[in-house]
Amino acid sequence: MRRAKSNAPVAGAEVRLLIPWPRVHGSSAHVVEVPMRDPDQDPFDAAVAAAIETLPEPYRGQLASVAIVVEDEPDPDLLASVHARGLLGLYQGVPRTAYGADHVPLPSKITLFRGPLMRLYRTPDALIDGVRETLDHEVAHHLGISDERLVELRRQRAG
Repeated sequence: MRRAKSNAPVAGAEVRLLIPWPRVHGSSAHVVEVPMRDPDQDPFDAAVAAAIETLPEPYRGQLASVAIVVEDEPDPDLLASVHARGLLGLYQGVPRTAYGADHVPLPSKITLFRGPLMRLYRTPDALIDGVRETLDHEVAHHLGISDERLVELRRQRAG
C-alpha cells in the first residue's frame, strides 16, 4: 500500500481495468477486459502503460493472475479499512510467497488511484515516475515484500 499525502477523497470513483494482463502475456488466467482511455490523449493512462512496459520481465511473469485497475479516488471505507488518510495505490490479494498462493481462487488486484497521483505528480515526467514507483511498490507487495523491507531496500540503494 502506498499512502498519499493528499486531502480527503472524492466518492463515486470510476473503476476501469487497464490491461487485460493474461491476454496480453499469454497466461491462462481470466480477467475481464474493460477498454481504457486512449493513452495518446490521457497522460495518466500513458503513464500507467509506460510503468507496465518498464517492469522487468521476471516481475511481469509473476503478474499473470493480477488485475491492474485504475480508480479515480479511494473511497472512505477503503481508507478506513487500511488505516490511511490517502492512498496512491493498493495491493489486494495473496502474496506469491504465501503458502498455497497458486491455488487461490480469486485473482489479486493492484489499484492505482488517478486523483491522488495526478495531484501529487503535476508534470508529465513526474507523473510517469510517480506511477512507476507506485506500481513497483504494489508489485513488490504481490511478491511478498513488506513496507518495512521496501524502506530498508530504499535506504541501502541511497547509500
